[in-house]
Amino acid sequence: MKNIAKVIACAAAFIIISSLPALAGNGVLRWGGDSEGGFPYMFPNPANTDELIGFEVDIVKEMAAYLDMTPEYVNNSWDNLIPGLERGLYDISINGLEVTPEHEETVNFSIPYYKTFLQLAVRRQTQDINNLDDCRERIVGTLKESYAQMVLEELGDVDVRTYIVEASTYEDLANGRLDAALFDSPIAIYSAGFNPEIKFVGPPIGEITYAVAVTKENKELLTKVNEAMVHMRDSGKLREIYDRWGLWSPVMAVEFNDFSPRRTEMTRYDEWAENHRPELTFSKKIERYRSMLPTFGEAAALTLEVSITAMLIAIVSGLVLAIARVFAPKWIALIAAAFVEFMRGTPLLIQLFFIFYGLPNIGITLDRFWAGAIGLGLNYAAYEAEIYRAGLFAIQQTQWEAALALGMTRWQAMKEVILPQAFRVVIPPITNDFISLLKDSSLVSTITLVDLTKAYGQLAGTYYDYFGTGIMVAFIYLIIGLPFVMFSRYAERKLAEQDKDGKKGMAHNFYRTSTRWR
Repeated sequence: MKNIAKVIACAAAFIIISSLPALAGNGVLRWGGDSEGGFPYMFPNPANTDELIGFEVDIVKEMAAYLDMTPEYVNNSWDNLIPGLERGLYDISINGLEVTPEHEETVNFSIPYYKTFLQLAVRRQTQDINNLDDCRERIVGTLKESYAQMVLEELGDVDVRTYIVEASTYEDLANGRLDAALFDSPIAIYSAGFNPEIKFVGPPIGEITYAVAVTKENKELLTKVNEAMVHMRDSGKLREIYDRWGLWSPVMAVEFNDFSPRRTEMTRYDEWAENHRPELTFSKKIERYRSMLPTFGEAAALTLEVSITAMLIAIVSGLVLAIARVFAPKWIALIAAAFVEFMRGTPLLIQLFFIFYGLPNIGITLDRFWAGAIGLGLNYAAYEAEIYRAGLFAIQQTQWEAALALGMTRWQAMKEVILPQAFRVVIPPITNDFISLLKDSSLVSTITLVDLTKAYGQLAGTYYDYFGTGIMVAFIYLIIGLPFVMFSRYAERKLAEQDKDGKKGMAHNFYRTSTRWR
């Protein structure tokens, strides 16, 4: 009986373990972060932009190795990392996420892997800002929805400007748009430490704790993550990572009770310094821009794919809405009109957030590509509907009367007579709308898609080069949109020629008819 009981217990244990989510053993560990301006946390390698590096990237790799899993990175904007975690886009999130009461209400955190403080920065020539209290009645920049923002708001009487890209804040500080910037110390070291126009002032401010975020429901995964963290801490792996990136500090020494000298050379920090200290020659800048082309090529292809898909949705949906408003029963026309006004009266960004993050709450889950394409498509469908409606009203009533007099049904008259003529009227504005949609597609980066604009932010932030990189991206957008501009002009010219020939033909027929009756 004992043997039978053992067999049953083993079988039950096997079934239970097999039914658990893939937490260990050749599974995939999806992790969310934001690589745009995310140094030293995660960012494209300046020497090879296809590679993602950063001290948190190293932590995830070590964690996944301990769990015998394969790490899979999912990009998302920093302020949407926790909503993306709740949405199920990834299993964990690690990107300098601060353990705050507000965050803890929504997600569970692992044991801390890093502790730091806030660092105040000002322009080199500034003499009257030396600590946090001096920031009153000043303009101070910081990261959106961060601990630093809370500190500044609690200080009071501060004009707080929030950013989603750290490097942009320091650029504005150097350019005189801000009086000071307040960020976590690692961000300050890597974003402003090499800028000769910026200096750090004042003592350390506050205490910041970083930990891995996991959903409230996934307690099993949280346990595994904590086990991995303890292993990395006790084995010295975490200390090794921080030494490589130049991030070991007195705060961490106290936290880990480790006051020993550096064990590993600061190789990663030195590489970063080498890439950002010297002035590049013209030939090296050209080589750097050339190395960006594959990344921009992939991002441009995605931008074009999303835009074309969205425009097809907009054209078809807009036509249905226009026909409903003009020819459908009154109650259907009212619904169509309400939809058009709602889509035109609310921001596209809010609509994208609602579709991607809101609809899963009622059981409708779309992947990021289709969420972006449908969101853009439905928004532009409202504008297309008004264009089509104007085109339909441009056709004279006599056209309807003539078609019906010839024995056509209303549907046949619509399909054979009215729509072809209306289509000729609306081709130019439709093409113009597509070009606008192409530029508005940059908003899909907020729902984890790395489009052309997102790639620009990532690479420009990596090299602190918003000027040259921005010119490249603007030129790529121009190349993408130019064929459609040319098509629009070609269509306008051909339609004008057809109208001119049609008028000549009508005049010629009238002349022949009139001379025959003389």
